[in-house]
Amino acid sequence: MTTINAGRDTAAAEAMAPSVRWALTGLSLSMLLSSLGTSVANVALPTLAHAFTASFQQVQWIVLAYLLAITTVIVSVGRLGDLIGRRRLLLAGILLFTAASVLCGLAPGLWSLIAARAAQGLGAAIMMALTMAFVGETVPKARTGSAMGLLGTMSAVGTALGPSLGGALISGLGWRAIFLVNAPLGVLAFFLARRHLPADRQRPGTGRPRFDRVGTLLLALTLGAYALAMTWGHGSFGALNATLLAAAVVGVGLFVRAEASAASPLIRLTMFRDPALSASLAMSALVSTVMMATLVVGPFYLARTLGLHEALVGLVLSVGPLVAALTGVPAGRIADRFGAHRMTILGLVAMTAGSLALSLTPASAGVRGYLVPIVVITAGYAVFQTANNTAVMTDVPPDRRGVVSGMLNLSRNLGLITGASVMGAVFALAAATNDLTTARPEAVATGMRITFAVAAALIVVALVIAVGGRALAQRRTGRVR
Repeated sequence: MTTINAGRDTAAAEAMAPSVRWALTGLSLSMLLSSLGTSVANVALPTLAHAFTASFQQVQWIVLAYLLAITTVIVSVGRLGDLIGRRRLLLAGILLFTAASVLCGLAPGLWSLIAARAAQGLGAAIMMALTMAFVGETVPKARTGSAMGLLGTMSAVGTALGPSLGGALISGLGWRAIFLVNAPLGVLAFFLARRHLPADRQRPGTGRPRFDRVGTLLLALTLGAYALAMTWGHGSFGALNATLLAAAVVGVGLFVRAEASAASPLIRLTMFRDPALSASLAMSALVSTVMMATLVVGPFYLARTLGLHEALVGLVLSVGPLVAALTGVPAGRIADRFGAHRMTILGLVAMTAGSLALSLTPASAGVRGYLVPIVVITAGYAVFQTANNTAVMTDVPPDRRGVVSGMLNLSRNLGLITGASVMGAVFALAAATNDLTTARPEAVATGMRITFAVAAALIVVALVIAVGGRALAQRRTGRVR
């Protein structure tokens, strides 16, 4: 009977393959645009500071507004998609992102640009949360890993493409072009999604759950406070940071209390009793924290210790995202074949090995001594991310896919935010300097080695969580290997 059903599933998948491919193209383009929106603006900050006669701290809000918008609403928009229809909300998100991109490109002043970037971030949050949620509705279960790998690849391509594309557009057409270029791509993504994504299922009006407004507001305020606490001051942690962090802790308590009594909660607290889901979210946050360390430490080590010029630093830093882009799809196919849990472990082991190698690398090893471990870390990250997302999203009930996808994206985003602050502080402390731009080459090298020793320890913790979470999940389901 199983063989017959499998044959039917295969035949059905082959019959709808063209539609699936076009749907995945639309989802991939949505993921590309949302990740491109994060990376493309960074390279323009010096130009924007000059164009608006603003300080660097002021133009940093162009990046921060986008990041805060994504962080604060990504879980909520995922849940909203579960309630009102994911296709409808994704189309609205693509339209919002596209329109906001045009407004960014036409912005007459700095604060109007920042406001448009916040709106663009809201659209990006919808796109990020719902693209992964749609995989379960558009792709056969046996191909989930491949689809997740493709989305991971497009995210990495967007990250890698941002600096080079942004630099080329700014030098050729001016800073407005880095936002306006999203418009035709957004229109194409909208057309593909509207034409090929499955229609939303109609829900009976009487039994439809209500949207948790109180929980949504509390979660947004809590996440916003945490994100600001980790990013405000760019490395210095003062009284305002401490106040924001305390507000975030209080917000967590209020959110948990509100969700426990809500008739239709934004996040069901019982979800965290699932050891597999809890483990996946924790691992995603830890791994993202480590990946941010490569972006924090890399530029200073390459420039100060190895003495590379800016162009070479940018070229070397682009290797990591390029490796992730090339690894994503093969990692997904391997996860489909050998199982997501095995590939999760393999990815974490590779990241541990690469981090340990960097913690032991002498400066005399040069660029090669830096690049080889970075390639191992980044490839391991691509394998882990694809397998971890596949493991979580494969068996999620259809009415919870949006919120779970949002939680996965949130854990990654919080890891990146935390990594920028915490791993940056570890690096500065290990280098024994308050100003890394003028630190001695030997001090930066020492800071790099200690930072990646800490990174290796964090990945080991993730490995323990992976093994322990798997054991708890098997114990709960009564399975014995």
